[in-house]
Amino acid sequence: QLQLVESGGGLVQPGGSLRLSCAASGLPLDDYHIGWFRQAPGKEREGVSCISSSARTTNYALSVKDRFTISRDNAKNTVYLQMNSLKPEDTAVYYCAAAKVARQLCDYGLEYIGPYFGSWGQGTQVTVSS
Repeated sequence: QLQLVESGGGLVQPGGSLRLSCAASGLPLDDYHIGWFRQAPGKEREGVSCISSSARTTNYALSVKDRFTISRDNAKNTVYLQMNSLKPEDTAVYYCAAAKVARQLCDYGLEYIGPYFGSWGQGTQVTVSS
């Protein structure tokens, strides 16, 4: 059974950077598309980024495009989310999730793909505040 554990969250000032990690255990990540999602208090969960199993396709929410970068290291069974130029509105609990499906999930709009992810981590808090 695939288990995911996020780390790297914390408190950072506006304009700062954080790198989130999503470490997998139990199964290799090679065959999984990985998504990062976030949920702020009182708001619905939203898709932030997605990387395909082959790493050939990445996708970003417009709100984070050009600031966040998703990457994966299958040898380490880990996916990363580098977050730069952080804004207070990026404050949320960030979750990584894995999906093992044939379709190119990351080609779809991030607002639609959440239900395809069957394995979720417990989340890591990111707070952007001065």
